[in-house]
Amino acid sequence: MTRPIAEAQQFYLTAPSPCPYLPDRQERKVFTQMAGPHAPALNDILSQGGFRRSQTIAYRPACDRCAACVSVRVCADLFVRTRSMRRIAERNRDLVTQWCENRATSDQYSLFYRYLEERHSGGGMLQMTVLDYALMVEDSHADTRLVEYRRRTPDSATGVRGDGELVACALTDILSDGLSMVYSFFDPREKDRSLGTYIILDHIERAKRLGKPYVYLGYWVEGSKKMAYKSRFRPQERLTLRGWERFA
Repeated sequence: MTRPIAEAQQFYLTAPSPCPYLPDRQERKVFTQMAGPHAPALNDILSQGGFRRSQTIAYRPACDRCAACVSVRVCADLFVRTRSMRRIAERNRDLVTQWCENRATSDQYSLFYRYLEERHSGGGMLQMTVLDYALMVEDSHADTRLVEYRRRTPDSATGVRGDGELVACALTDILSDGLSMVYSFFDPREKDRSLGTYIILDHIERAKRLGKPYVYLGYWVEGSKKMAYKSRFRPQERLTLRGWERFA
């Protein structure tokens, strides 16, 4: 019953705009609205077809004469950490992680804004207000959660999260076959922790515990330094014209 849902969708094409990943190129996107009771099933289908979700919109690159953006998903059930990844996990053992409802909070927004100032100072997201952030987190008809990463406190030993400082956060969709990392951010002052890598490692473990084979990382762009880190998580599958193909 899910395939006709996708076939009944209306899809639209954006006007060309500067590519954020490769210089001297233009990007276009095809997008559709996701709302209503069928949104979780539609999110599954479109994610498996290379789409990404932003609030109630699902989109995919549709650029003229360019196919540099490649959808990537980590094979969580086959993934084995490298030595450096094991060191990163060890450095972050003092953090307490927990699934949360997708509800925006003031400490999340403070961390989000600090992250943007340090890591994406030239991007448009820096103009996002508290309301914009709340919409990004809460405006979803999919099965969406937050994963919070907080410093350990005395309450943590009793099974209570406590009020430890928030150092990282990930907005995540739960799909039928995996976890889709919609957006993650972290304290840029904690450089020694390699929090970006740690968040992905944690999601791989979460997918394993849920019995789901994949973690969707979005788009990998060959030649883009911003996206180079995604190629380190292997084995992974990349969406090609022949479908999903394994890269070991």
